[in-house]
Amino acid sequence: MQDFFVKIGDSVTFAKTVGETDIYLFAGITGDFSVNHVNEQYMASSKFGRRIAHGALVVGYMSTCSTMMIEKCQGATADTTPVSLGYDRVRFLAPVFIGDTVTLTYTIAEVDAHKGQSLADIAVVNQNGVKVAVARHILRWVKNTPER
Repeated sequence: MQDFFVKIGDSVTFAKTVGETDIYLFAGITGDFSVNHVNEQYMASSKFGRRIAHGALVVGYMSTCSTMMIEKCQGATADTTPVSLGYDRVRFLAPVFIGDTVTLTYTIAEVDAHKGQSLADIAVVNQNGVKVAVARHILRWVKNTPER
């Protein structure tokens, strides 16, 4: 296989404590003010017992990892621009609560240099080692058009 920006097994890790501010800023940006995220009294009587973070916020943290991988491999060049083609098989396995610290591990699982893309497995665990989310990310290096 020819040299490519990333190789199978390349990995980055990102950790973040989910704060009250994260929830409210994300709710404001997206307009998702579901009681699951912003109503402590309602959620106190739910199965979860308290508010949970937006799943899409966790996907946002996944995006942070893809950016970290691009920086690690110096993937943004004069010839190519790395872009996300999306996330497959996103699953939320357990709730993420305000105050939880999530650690995301983004690991290159497949490389297709001919297509100019990689697939990465993403695992998210909380401070207790419980896997709370998983996904597969598609990253493609798009050739830049020459200046005219």
